[in-house]
Amino acid sequence: MSRKKLIFITGGARSGKSNFAEKMAVDSGKSVAYLATAQPLDEEMAFRIEKHREKRLNTWETYEEPIKVRELVSRLGLEKDTILIDCLTLLTSNLLLRKEEKLEDPEWQEEILLEIEKLAEISFRVPAQVIIVSNEVGMGLVPDNTLGRVYRDILGRANSIIADKADEVFLMVSGIPLKIKG
Repeated sequence: MSRKKLIFITGGARSGKSNFAEKMAVDSGKSVAYLATAQPLDEEMAFRIEKHREKRLNTWETYEEPIKVRELVSRLGLEKDTILIDCLTLLTSNLLLRKEEKLEDPEWQEEILLEIEKLAEISFRVPAQVIIVSNEVGMGLVPDNTLGRVYRDILGRANSIIADKADEVFLMVSGIPLKIKG
């Protein structure tokens, strides 16, 4: 079984990343696994999650997993044509906040990035095409608090890890995909 592509889609909030990724998944093959990393921690997020659920194709298998994404990719990457991970932004946040008291601990930050490296490696190796969506958060204002700054820095490094391993990278700007790698 030959390996398909690892595709990374990044951009600002509401730039069309998920829509572009979903179209790519539809065009890519018969069996799609959708890995959603969001958690309904408040009413507004629960509403967003429900809206995302409603627009997914009913032929796709959806897995809602905030942390153990790598394990799912490892298994599903042998069974499915395409895996869509939406999104690395929330996965990184979920990993970081598991031990919020260690927020400024460089060793904890490196553990998070090691998990992202393992996700990149397995996503690159599995036979399925893997599409990973993430926000580009480093182009705006410097956050005014430690959590925001640590998160921005870790996500920037996580995005770099995935982009480095990816066969193709797209930057979404105002709903327009710009291919920047591959």
